[in-house]
Amino acid sequence: MDDQLKKRLENDSTGLLTYEYIANNIGEIDDVIDELVDNIVNVDKNGQFAVSTARYLNAIDKAKYWPQIDRLIKAAITLDRERAYLPDLAASIWGNDYKQRASQLAIEDDNFRRVYKRLYPSGM
Repeated sequence: MDDQLKKRLENDSTGLLTYEYIANNIGEIDDVIDELVDNIVNVDKNGQFAVSTARYLNAIDKAKYWPQIDRLIKAAITLDRERAYLPDLAASIWGNDYKQRASQLAIEDDNFRRVYKRLYPSGM
């Protein structure tokens, strides 16, 4: 990541600038994607941009960006205390029918289990 970009992103207090940079430069940022994700995780206070970035990367190429998506999901679980963004995350990552497949998904994916537990504390 060049110095100009680092300085620009140092002023990112919410994650929006970093999210926009990723969205506007996808395909050209693979060498710095981990640093960009780190920045979002560090500055996002409520999980909004962690979720948005995870959803975006998932839509672009889930297999290619899975390590980054995984980190963003883990961050969102912690950051989204109000559960404002987790429902959209669950539907985007695991499909609109995730509730019907919850038992199986919980066995297969620890992130899903944690997200589902946040959304539905009473269980499956």
